[in-house]
Amino acid sequence: MFVFGLAVVFKLLSIQFLQGDKYRAMAGERVIKDVVIPANRGNVYSANSNLLATSVPKYDIRIDALTPKSKTFEKYLKPLCDSLASFSGRPSSYYQKEIRKARANKNRYYLLARDIGYSDYIRIRNFPLLNLGAFRGGLIVRQTTKREHPMGGIAQRTIGYERIDDAGNITRPGIDGAFGIQYLRGTDGHRKKQKIGKGQWKPLSDANEIEPKNGYDLYTTINVNIQDIAHHALLEQLEKYKADHGCVVVMETKTGEVKAISNLGRNKNGKYYERLNYAVGESHESGSTFKLMSLAVALEDKVIDTSDVVDTKNGVLSFYGKRIRDSKHGGYGKISVSKAFEVSSNVGIVKVIDQAYGKNPSKFVDRLYSMSLNQKLGLPIIGEPSPVIPDPRIKNGRWSGIALQWMAYGYGISFTPLQILTFYNAIANDGEMVRPQFVKEVKEFDKVIVPFKKEVINKQVCSKETVAKLQELLKHVVEKKHGTGNKLYSKNFSMAGKTGTSQKDYKNKEKLNYISSFAGYFPADNPKYSCIVVIHEPDKSVGYYGADVSGPVFKKIAQKIFTDTPIIDEVESLDIKNKSTDKEYQQFYKIAQTYKTIMPLVVGLPAMDALALLENMDVDVKVKLNGSGIIKNQSVNKGVKLKNNQSIVLQAS
Repeated sequence: MFVFGLAVVFKLLSIQFLQGDKYRAMAGERVIKDVVIPANRGNVYSANSNLLATSVPKYDIRIDALTPKSKTFEKYLKPLCDSLASFSGRPSSYYQKEIRKARANKNRYYLLARDIGYSDYIRIRNFPLLNLGAFRGGLIVRQTTKREHPMGGIAQRTIGYERIDDAGNITRPGIDGAFGIQYLRGTDGHRKKQKIGKGQWKPLSDANEIEPKNGYDLYTTINVNIQDIAHHALLEQLEKYKADHGCVVVMETKTGEVKAISNLGRNKNGKYYERLNYAVGESHESGSTFKLMSLAVALEDKVIDTSDVVDTKNGVLSFYGKRIRDSKHGGYGKISVSKAFEVSSNVGIVKVIDQAYGKNPSKFVDRLYSMSLNQKLGLPIIGEPSPVIPDPRIKNGRWSGIALQWMAYGYGISFTPLQILTFYNAIANDGEMVRPQFVKEVKEFDKVIVPFKKEVINKQVCSKETVAKLQELLKHVVEKKHGTGNKLYSKNFSMAGKTGTSQKDYKNKEKLNYISSFAGYFPADNPKYSCIVVIHEPDKSVGYYGADVSGPVFKKIAQKIFTDTPIIDEVESLDIKNKSTDKEYQQFYKIAQTYKTIMPLVVGLPAMDALALLENMDVDVKVKLNGSGIIKNQSVNKGVKLKNNQSIVLQAS
């Protein structure tokens, strides 16, 4: 017994002193836990302060069917089921049957309502039985926070979200995802809680160990009015041409601020929704919209001029057995380079580029590089691919004997719609290429934390002289009767741009489809906005040319923007001194200060000045004015002391 007693004492001492820290930590883990207090995620707003994305609480309501005592359960079951029936529309008998079954099966987690808002949560928790709480009524509430978009599906892919799955993988599309970590997320707080039995925990202290810090609010460049115009104009055209998908971007010329961006794709049921961010992430062969870049290179190198004549002959040109054709059967014959661009002659553009750079294609490519066309835009939104430009010096399988000629009219190269628009915007902006901007500022309440300013990618993509020629070409595409964009011409407002129709999957004739596009800006003189419309795979039986499919979307957007949001010019105030006026004022001021109770000489003063002078004297007189203009006669002579209620008659011419 003595030895046993020694062993017990030894074990107690060992636990107390040698293993004490270990067991104290284990005990602490069982009764004390560190609870994370989530920070509120910041909101996303439009440029005109409309709410685009916000976090709202959602609730799942369940019942522990075993917790209520039998007497309580039977007493409140029918009233509970009647209340649930009025809430959901299902019959009361359905709920009575299901909840009794849950109690019989010992289901302690039966779902009553999922993903409901706060007002519905308050309503349900006050239903009979559930209003008894967790210990008597079996109420179980699970709260989650969900990101919602009050504007619905409009610009949803660009606004974006940030999601973390059970494995910790993060999906971050759009603005919300791009700026989530840095600004929107905030910092979670922490609080110690102690277990008090029956699965309940109470805070160890009144204050949090670490207070949560809410995320900042993000103010985007999106204008909801322009966004709505762009979205519905694109949707209408996609439905008309039964196209697979399309996108439209409207950008402010001077700043690069994206005022609207819509990306619509068709689902299995033929309905369109924001499927992917095509404007930012989908790269494709640009077709005729790239002809602007080709001519920009040639004009900048001064190897051609817009007045030069090119012979398109019968509209067919061959290189190594591969044919290039014009859309007009029989060709355009001999035309100027300017007209070749305006009618979108493939043969004309390819011929002048081949003659100028056929022996030195690297020079053509280098000039494209100098215009920053080989660079990503460096957008904060994830998913932008690099531009594809074949280079004879890079051995990647993209260069061939016909690469230069195919590049000249937009094949073999690949750009996203936003990359194409950025170059067109640079031409509208007199050569200055600015980075597309989606965020205007980061705020905490009314305080600006981070302002986002204009970012210049390339101060001058080409000379002012070249820019002026390109602007004229883009104008003629719409204004000239032979221009491919002439259908868009309006007397009410001017536009400039280029149509584009490129083939898709052309290596397989059975899968051959088209991409219709229009890129440009408005108004043509002193542009305020640039815009690109790209529509993929329109129904060929309805139409597929850029002027017919994408052009009308561009025109509708331009027209409605100027109808709904007129441009206001502010007139500066002029500070011009007139000696005659100044002299008259000084005379009036002197009389007003001198004569307070004595009749002044008002003959020769304007009638309104005379009235003002007499009505503001220290005596209350009644003034009657006959006529208008300059005072010719006064009934009371100068120097007479005036009395209250005295009448004065003034005669004016």
